Amino acid sequence: MPSSKTPAQDTAASGLLNRIGLPAPLLLGYLGVLLFMIGDGVESNFLSPFLEDEGFSAGHAATAISVYGIFVAIGSWLSGTLSAALGPRRVMRYGALIWIVLEVVLLGWAIPSDSVALVTVLYGLRGIGYPFFAYAFLVWIAQAAPEHQRGTSVGWFWFVFGAGLPTLGSLVASATIPLVGEFGTLWISAALVALGALIALFGVRDLSHAGPAAREEPTSPLRELARGITILRDRRVAVGAFVRLVNTAPNFALFVVAPLYFTRTIGFSQGTYLLLVTCVYTANIFANLLFGIVGDRFGWRRTVTWFGCVLCALGMLLLYYVPQATGPNFWVTLLCWGVFGLGLAGFVPLTALMPSLVSPADSANALAVYSLAAGLSAFVGPALVGLLGGTAHMTALVWTFVALYLVAAVLSRTLDVPAAGQGRGTPAAEPAHAHE
Repeated sequence: MPSSKTPAQDTAASGLLNRIGLPAPLLLGYLGVLLFMIGDGVESNFLSPFLEDEGFSAGHAATAISVYGIFVAIGSWLSGTLSAALGPRRVMRYGALIWIVLEVVLLGWAIPSDSVALVTVLYGLRGIGYPFFAYAFLVWIAQAAPEHQRGTSVGWFWFVFGAGLPTLGSLVASATIPLVGEFGTLWISAALVALGALIALFGVRDLSHAGPAAREEPTSPLRELARGITILRDRRVAVGAFVRLVNTAPNFALFVVAPLYFTRTIGFSQGTYLLLVTCVYTANIFANLLFGIVGDRFGWRRTVTWFGCVLCALGMLLLYYVPQATGPNFWVTLLCWGVFGLGLAGFVPLTALMPSLVSPADSANALAVYSLAAGLSAFVGPALVGLLGGTAHMTALVWTFVALYLVAAVLSRTLDVPAAGQGRGTPAAEPAHAHE
């Protein structure tokens, strides 16, 4: 059925979307990613107990989830390099197929068969699905969004990504489990993923950036995979990867130690603690969008240095020391944790900054390194908790993370984008007044 909108109305709508940093041709891609990540996030807060109720031991459930995390990290890296070789649209299609097919086999056969090995393998491999889909779209955004608003455009990406996983995903689960049970809820999650994939893959109107990256010489997927590693020889790409690793490693560490620290040491009830977490990370979703906008105006690198690295270091200290003095005061602790949550969002412009450090043909590989660092942070944070002795050595743990943030702040000062004609052949991503 033809659209009832006039060309003038379409132009006005596109102009409004572009003014708020949403590239109009990519709009349905954002909606598709939101629905896909809602479906992916449905299981985030009940999968482990669900598997135990199905007859799997706690150890087997933990193993399956750990294997899943490994494949998420692998998929995060491959999503960028394969997008350069095959095009982001094709990688998104592969990601959706992997997720949906493996989920159907998992629910229809593996879990009912009570096979630990089968569940572990299938659920682990499914971990490739969402990075392929979501991070390939991130590559698409980086290639299609105008440079002067790229920070805002990637801020919208992290807004819909975080809104889906785990926030709205958990909300869907809380509404559907009483109605159709946990097993039925997992089938609903698969339907949401499929719907999101269909909307994104058939609704995005920008096809000029949907294919492989343009290169002067012919390339191949294997060559692009190799380039996704050798690009780390570029010092600024390596520094950007380190900064991204530091971004969320302490946050994943908090997921391990904070429940014990705030309930047993500070004295919050479990319910109050969970409310704290919900408030902080819901606000963080909106802060992701805010700092995308701030980055386009204040400068991508400066935003990462001051609002990301330095603010996270300050927030970590406040979150640790202030509750020791005030006790289980909800509003004071929320304010302290909120500073840290804002700092996490201050790293959002790094998504726009890293591909701008290299040639346009290598932008997808730079994002592949970025995504790999993001995936590895989920392992580094908990690993440091184990190495430093957990809640019994909270002071050492906190100061280790503060030191990492400050080191990242110093190193991030090397990440300024070259001016036009000095390396990329494109206009500088930050205005001259945004540099220090």
